[in-house]
Amino acid sequence: MQNALMLVVTLLLALSLPGGVKASPEPGELPVVHAVLFYSPGCPYCSEVMNDTLPPLQEQYQSQLSILLVELATLKDIDNLYSLGATFGLTKEQVAVPFLLIDQTPLIGADEINTKLAGLVKQYLATGGLDTPDIPLLNEMSTNGIDFTAYDPTQPTATQVQPVANSTGMSMAWVIMVFMLLALIISIILILRAFQGKPVPPLKKWLEISIPVLSLIGLGAAIYLTYVEITHTRAMCGPVGDCNTVQSSPYAKLFGLIPIGLVGAVGYIAILVAWLWRRTRHDSFSRIAGPVMFGMALFGTLFSVYLTYLELFVIHAVCIWCLTSAVIITVLMLLSLPQITQWLAIADEEDQSVE
Repeated sequence: MQNALMLVVTLLLALSLPGGVKASPEPGELPVVHAVLFYSPGCPYCSEVMNDTLPPLQEQYQSQLSILLVELATLKDIDNLYSLGATFGLTKEQVAVPFLLIDQTPLIGADEINTKLAGLVKQYLATGGLDTPDIPLLNEMSTNGIDFTAYDPTQPTATQVQPVANSTGMSMAWVIMVFMLLALIISIILILRAFQGKPVPPLKKWLEISIPVLSLIGLGAAIYLTYVEITHTRAMCGPVGDCNTVQSSPYAKLFGLIPIGLVGAVGYIAILVAWLWRRTRHDSFSRIAGPVMFGMALFGTLFSVYLTYLELFVIHAVCIWCLTSAVIITVLMLLSLPQITQWLAIADEEDQSVE
């Protein structure tokens, strides 16, 4: 009877322990804490954790700390992470990388991992170690993981060593990058010529009308990207590029808060307002609306160069919607050259007459 009672008590104690906690290590066996880190290629915060935070902890605890690295290489991986987060009561908006799971505690973001992980490792080692939580989805996602001790930051990730899924998208991005750079060079040359009294002639009527048409197309693309970024839905990308990889990267939001698509939408609306003001009003702002429109298009082009660089060299994926917007804003910059060069030429003539 006493042995049966002891067995029942032991079983109750075992069931009362958290999912991944060991009751105690075997005699002579050192306790081990297991954790899983999910990361994505091109994520600077993931690199911070993997290159700065984890190495000192691994050096300190050696074989007593086992961290499995799992790369989110596909859209399915990202959807699985959202589902895993949901098991801990997290919404899609709350799930981000780096995402570290230790027992039933998800640590999200470099700051939280930096401040909490060391204390949790020490706590679980003191209580006998910690196994990886037995969650079916976690087990499935961990099959392609590697131990942190095998991680080499100088080597490309699994995603980076794979051939580009769609070389057409990358080739198109290179062509558009060259186009934007050439457009910037041409703009500089024409602006310098304006100071010599040689402005660009006014646009023909059909080219003038193309400005609001292109702005509306760009606005539509920007609104769609904003919708994708806010709702975390799958983007319709067609046969070119991998929009969902781009939109799920940390670079899809400005300062980690504002969707890039929303920034583009505001820019296109501002260009439309400037164009309409210049065409319908006759006040002091209407005289500078053209140069203002060029300035906004110039900023958008420079920003598109930066974003395309990220797609080519950091994210290693391209978004057809982003490339479309890049072409549109660059063309708008070129179409705004007559206004800025004529304004500069007139201003230069006025300065010379004053002298």
